Amino acid sequence: MTVTEQPAPARQVMPAEERYAAELAFLAAQDTGPRPPGWALTPRAAVTFVCGSEGAELALPRRRAGLPAKLVIAPKFVGERALVERCVVTLAGERGLLLTGEPGTAKSMLSELLAAAVCGTSALTVQGTAGTTEDAFRYGWNYALLLAQGPTPQALVDSPVLSAMRTGRVVRVEEITRCLPEVQDALVSILSDRRVSVPELTATEDSSVSAAPGFTVIATANLRDRGVSEMSAALKRRFNFETVAPIADPDAEATLVRRQAVAAVQRAGAAFGVDDSVLDALVTVFRDLRSGRSAEGWDVERPGTVMSTAEAVQVAASLGVAAAYLPGGDVLDLLPGHLLGVVRKDDPADHGRLLGYWDGPVRRRAEDGSAMWRRLWDLRGSLR
Repeated sequence: MTVTEQPAPARQVMPAEERYAAELAFLAAQDTGPRPPGWALTPRAAVTFVCGSEGAELALPRRRAGLPAKLVIAPKFVGERALVERCVVTLAGERGLLLTGEPGTAKSMLSELLAAAVCGTSALTVQGTAGTTEDAFRYGWNYALLLAQGPTPQALVDSPVLSAMRTGRVVRVEEITRCLPEVQDALVSILSDRRVSVPELTATEDSSVSAAPGFTVIATANLRDRGVSEMSAALKRRFNFETVAPIADPDAEATLVRRQAVAAVQRAGAAFGVDDSVLDALVTVFRDLRSGRSAEGWDVERPGTVMSTAEAVQVAASLGVAAAYLPGGDVLDLLPGHLLGVVRKDDPADHGRLLGYWDGPVRRRAEDGSAMWRRLWDLRGSLR
């Protein structure tokens, strides 16, 4: 093999439609009920894809080549099934869906799963930033062709939104409130009129692009974030709002943190070697600081930063990588330092709040006789 013939590296993360291709194909064959125009799955199957089949084996009505006769659909989103059902109903009605909530509550993951279930692809995505322009929602130009030919359909460059309109698919707009208000409002007429005008092509049949059946928009927005722009009332009215809350069940959150941390460490080429007891302590700390109240009912001063499940996953993955590649000592000893790295991100005063948590719930649990919390109390000095 020559230097130029190196194999392509494996991807770190696969999109949902590829990662769960077998489940999507199975559900498409298993549920033959009515589907909205352009949908890859029935609404019921889309909910099952996101929430799982609750351990039940689903069976195909008849055998299909390349598909198993029965399959258990694994849950992919930890949250209320009713929330997912409302999201699916919104999309079936071709109305815009806006997923709001604190950072790290899996809004982006949910939008990706919904797009994959509805239209088979999550790739049509606009990442909202302060530098996002209106072209990202409408269209741009291939300037070499524009100079050579003038404004022609061949020189037009579709945005992800325009591509979704032409093909009747779902387009995702991540962090829509990070876009400037005048950029956001480019979606108002798109969601109302379901078409995009191209004035440069006036007097041709390409002067307007109408949305094909099935087109809709899933947007996400953080409730607690800096550098965001308020949405106009006109744009808000064109979306159904759904709030994605933090995971309510501590056991479900611990299971999710472990599952995703194991996957992250495996991608790093190692086995996950962190005890469940350490992960339970990690999740407990995050939940206490997030809610402002410990599991025992003791008051806790909440830090300014968001102690999200996504951050807990990153800390758990870091502990797993450290245990695999830098072994030595108890991995629990590394936990305070990683927690300090999380709380220092936004407000320097959060350092004092973490110390206050150590002087409160951590100390009281240590005094109650827990060996693990005693060890964490002994590590208070590492937080300075």
